Formats: sequence, structure tokens, C-alpha cells
Amino acid sequence: MNQDFAGRTAIVTGAAHGFGRAISLAFATRGAAVWACDVIADELAETERICREAGGQCSTRVVDVRDKAAVDRFATDAAAAGGCVHILVNNAGGVLGQVGRPLEEVRPEEWQAIFDVNVTAAFHFAQAVAPGMKAAQFGRIINISSGAGLGISLTGIQAYASAKAAQIGLTRQLAHELGPWGITVNNVAPGFVRSNPSTERQWEAYGEARQRALVEGIALKRLGTVEDIAAGVLFFASESARWITGQVLSIDGGR
Repeated sequence: MNQDFAGRTAIVTGAAHGFGRAISLAFATRGAAVWACDVIADELAETERICREAGGQCSTRVVDVRDKAAVDRFATDAAAAGGCVHILVNNAGGVLGQVGRPLEEVRPEEWQAIFDVNVTAAFHFAQAVAPGMKAAQFGRIINISSGAGLGISLTGIQAYASAKAAQIGLTRQLAHELGPWGITVNNVAPGFVRSNPSTERQWEAYGEARQRALVEGIALKRLGTVEDIAAGVLFFASESARWITGQVLSIDGGR
């Protein structure tokens, strides 16, 4: 499988830690010019350092993915540096520190905030890079959803499950719209991975019995790693996946 991305420019959102850092590093060490963004400045700088120390190219910028103007500026600068954004990984998202609560206790702004960061941001980034990809007759867009988007959320957060399902719908719709220009749009749906502070808090809250039950419910009897998720992204971005679009790849160890 050819996973050489030399000459390609890749945007990775939500790159300060976890999946985003692993994906950035995976592309950088395979020749891509990585443009990584997040709102956590110090950890984002660490991602850049790790990529550069591994011999890769990585430029970082603090970007709130909910800010369309900031998204457009970032995408424009990335395209100008590399001639085109060839690969977009919409990884930014999450629960924004929220916890599961009864339906009637959820405030409108809490619901909307999760949709903005998980769905609207992916739409805005796709909108920003699409013209360049069309001109190049090539593009790879990979959205990072969740097992919650295919079923229910372990967090109990209604907006999170709904937003991740909506992102999968967006993936399928864009795949058909952009396909005529040689642009593929696919989705990776990770299972539970201890990848960031939110998932660490979630894991600790389960307690020993629920932790054991979660692992036992996985066919491979282990939690996944950030590298497992990055591997799926690399596949969708590679030439090996050139005739695959509109698909959802569950990377969950078998559920």
C-alpha cells in the first residue's frame, strides 16, 4: 500500500493532542506538509515540535473551527503555501466539557455548541477547500465521527450522538456532490480510545467494573490507540482508497 504523501498538503483540525496529534504525525512522517490547528496553543505547539523532530513538515495555528472567517483564512494560507489543500481531516469536535444530563435539563446553547464544533466546522472546512480540490481534480476529505454516530453515546450526551450522526450524513452527501471532481469523502468512526482529557475523565468515571465490562465487550479485548485511528485516516487518504467514497469505517476493535 502506497502511503507516501510527498507533495501533498494536509489540514488536520483538533490537532493539539489525541487523534489529531497522531494523524498530524502520521502524515508529516510520510512526506505531507501538515497544517494543524486547534484552540489549545501550548499543546498545539507540542504537536508541531513532535512532527518536526520526527523529520516532518508541520505548521500550526490557533483556530476556533466555529469561526468561519478564521477557517477560511487558515485554509487559504495552507493552499497558498502548497498550491492546494489535497487532504482535509476534520477531527475537531468532542463534548466541550459537557456531561450527560436528562433531556429536559439541556440548554439550547449547550446543544448548539456541540453541533457547531462537530458538524458545522466540518462543513465550513470542506467549503473552504473544495474550490482548490475541484481545480486540481483531486481531494481527500476524512471526517472523524464516533461509534456514537452509529448507535448511542456512552457519554449520554444527546447532542453528541446526534451531531456525530449528522456528520456521517454530511460525509455521504458530500461524497456524491464532490465525486465528479475526483474528490473522495469518507468517515472514520472510532470506538472508545483514551485519547484526551475528556476520555480520561470518562474512563475514570466508569470505575473498575464498567471499565472491565467495556473491554470485555470488544472482540479484540483491548482499547484502541490513537495510532489505530490514524491508520484508518491514512488508508482513506491513500491511493489504495481512490475508488472508495461515502463510506464509514468503524475502528472499534469489533463491537
